[in-house]
Amino acid sequence: MRQIKIKTRKTKMHKIMHKIWMTPMTALGLWARNAENLDIRKIPVGGQAVIEGVLMKGPDLWGLAVRQPDGRIFKDRWGSSSRTKSYPWKLPFLRGVVTMVEMMGTGFRALGKSAEVALGDSEEELTKKDLCVAIVVGIAAVVGLFIALPLWLSEVTTNFFSLSAGARNALEGVTRGVIFVAYVAVIGLWKDIEQVFRYHGAEHKTINAFEDMVFEEMALEGMAFKDMASEGTDLENALTPRIIAAKSRIHPRCGTSFLLIAILIGIAVFSVVGGGGILWRIGSRVALLPLVVGISYEIIRLASKSGFVGRLLMAPVLSLQYLTTREPDLGQIEIALASLNVALRREE
Repeated sequence: MRQIKIKTRKTKMHKIMHKIWMTPMTALGLWARNAENLDIRKIPVGGQAVIEGVLMKGPDLWGLAVRQPDGRIFKDRWGSSSRTKSYPWKLPFLRGVVTMVEMMGTGFRALGKSAEVALGDSEEELTKKDLCVAIVVGIAAVVGLFIALPLWLSEVTTNFFSLSAGARNALEGVTRGVIFVAYVAVIGLWKDIEQVFRYHGAEHKTINAFEDMVFEEMALEGMAFKDMASEGTDLENALTPRIIAAKSRIHPRCGTSFLLIAILIGIAVFSVVGGGGILWRIGSRVALLPLVVGISYEIIRLASKSGFVGRLLMAPVLSLQYLTTREPDLGQIEIALASLNVALRREE
């Protein structure tokens, strides 16, 4: 009995720790993908890696596929409606903040479900208390690592070298980016998170394969994606894990690739606040995060409509995906493909 009890505690702790470590990245990918869904080519597909699985977004559904301990694939789906389709939430800048909140909710829902399925712990689920602990600790980690620590380090460096206020703000932004990259690199050493990164690579490969196929079909048939979907074009039958495996694990619309935008916007926005004590500066950055999110969202939307120029501007940060993705195996690609098919209403 004692051994079983210890094992159960470890399982719950795995669930909670996954949520805590993944909190800084949970919404970023889905949020940026949601902005990028306005790509001129109009293919409304995006996704996120979860624990032993993948979450995909179709035109009107979220599709979740998770590998169960016995090897079978668990599938789930739910609607992907958003408040940003109506006023006042669809207004510029406000829609970015609303989307971020919605994506956080979706990301946590998918992570919680995937943890329960993948860890095979059907008798003991995460309670509201466990979820609250994960969220609070995760938010505290975000504030501590990506707001307070860069601010303190830039303050110490500025005082030591007698730098200007502008240089201090720029140094704070650069430090924040370095800390984020280091954070991703360190958690990637954890075996469980490395597995999530493999599913992230599977998600990218699957979307790349799907989009390549759709673009080719659209060019041949002269149809928009929504027209192809309404006619029931059976695209996924031509996709197999082996075909998908040959695709790149780097995707131009990955949310982590837009970190640089948020950093640059943050430098500009936080500079307006000016000086003050350390607590004031930390509080002002937390309070201004919605503004940074809103502006960054609009820039992503604009870049997605700018064709070659937009892709050129985003190119330098694509290399970050080599840290947040790993080469997946065929089984992981199978999961990503199943998730996509569910999101596109191709599977029950």
